Amino acid sequence: MNIRAVPERWKVVITVMLGTFTVLLNNSSLNPAIPSFIKVFHTNAATASWLITIFLITMGMTMPLTGYLADRFGKKKVYLSGLALFVTASLLGSLSWGLTAVILCRGLQGMAGGLMIPLSLALIFEAFPKEERGKVTGIWGIAIMAAPMLGPTVGGIVLSLSSWQVLFLINVPTGLLGLLLGMRYLTAARSNPSRTFDSSGFITVTLGVGFILFALGRTTTTADLIAPLHILLFLAGAALLVLFVRMELVKEQPLLNVHIFKIRTYSLSVIVASVQAIAMFGSIFLVPMLVQHVYGYDAMMTGLVFLPSAICTGWFVTIAGKQLDRKGPKGMISTGLIITCAATAMLGMLQMNSPLWMIFVLMMLRGIGLGLSNMPATTAGLNAIPDELVAQGSAMNNVMRRLTSSLGMVVISIYFEVRKAQLLVVGYSLETGTLQVVREGFIGMSILILLTIPAAFFLKTPDFLRKKGARRTSSDTPQAKAPAATPKV
Repeated sequence: MNIRAVPERWKVVITVMLGTFTVLLNNSSLNPAIPSFIKVFHTNAATASWLITIFLITMGMTMPLTGYLADRFGKKKVYLSGLALFVTASLLGSLSWGLTAVILCRGLQGMAGGLMIPLSLALIFEAFPKEERGKVTGIWGIAIMAAPMLGPTVGGIVLSLSSWQVLFLINVPTGLLGLLLGMRYLTAARSNPSRTFDSSGFITVTLGVGFILFALGRTTTTADLIAPLHILLFLAGAALLVLFVRMELVKEQPLLNVHIFKIRTYSLSVIVASVQAIAMFGSIFLVPMLVQHVYGYDAMMTGLVFLPSAICTGWFVTIAGKQLDRKGPKGMISTGLIITCAATAMLGMLQMNSPLWMIFVLMMLRGIGLGLSNMPATTAGLNAIPDELVAQGSAMNNVMRRLTSSLGMVVISIYFEVRKAQLLVVGYSLETGTLQVVREGFIGMSILILLTIPAAFFLKTPDFLRKKGARRTSSDTPQAKAPAATPKV
């Protein structure tokens, strides 16, 4: 492809897609590498899991800052700074001499991702008018939706052919390319030097999000859930977030303008996106249990099961984006939720003798449903708020999805362990007990999605579509269609 032949604003999309995809793919591709880190550094699973936990914590703590930083210094500078930090952390991670150094580099990667992910969408919104954003974010959504599903496949292939260091090194060339494209094609937005920093808001929201994500990241069993330290962190984090909201409601220049949650379409879009995030990450936990522990396939086959889902998600998110611009969010998002709900419920009905192809088909259907509902919901919500608040709205949407998906993963993992132990006691075999718990997990997620479907019907049709419909209606009236009267001579 000749980049010079691409319109300027589409170069923005290509640039931010490259950076976003690199960050998200790297994070999910490290999941299969945990056993390798345990073996190489002679550590245990709890310590090695910090490679995943620290990324989520630092990303969640950084995201609330993006709105202020974008206003103060400009979106382009902050985004490219985040990408430069990510490349540097990746390079240092590949050269790390011990597990502690690798974990610290992962923390830096999380901070970089926290700056980049919300601002990538804000940069796209800045380049395109509202009536074209559905199509554009549909294309950008390929990176957001497909990367977490492709990550385990990529990670498994890399580890089978090389070492864990390559999982860090592969970020460097794509990251450097993203930097070069960003410096060339991203527009330097006007900064606002008068924007004041909300220090009390920063302290309360970062500590609140950090405490909760830390506790969730360290909670995998019932004992962890009732551990005094974790309970204290949950309560302290919740109290700090409540205090943050109360303070932000009365400040003239808040760190995050929480008043946008009064806009119904934005609030409902966050709910839909959060539930679909739980469904997506919940399947990332349950499907490997099903494929490997019940049906006896290896990790490579597990990665292949996710592949058609990722392809369908990427394909249908572009279709949904185009339809969002033409017909609005209600029909498209509700259809996606219904398909996701049905496919998830059918995964909850699998038997010991169910063929593998059935799992492939159901995962494809889930990919279609996620593609039709997740990214369109986010786009519809951000379209409903003022353009100058898109960076903050994107940050809050991402933080909410991180918190809810982390909470969902904790609930699913604890339920899995407790329920499986109960079934083993009453006589289930390891395979049949695992299958029963996995089925119950999918049924639970399908019920949650089912409860979310009505929210899609309350999403507001964008103003530009209502005006277009009004113009079409007026042009169809008899007065408009009647021929002009012949002037008298």
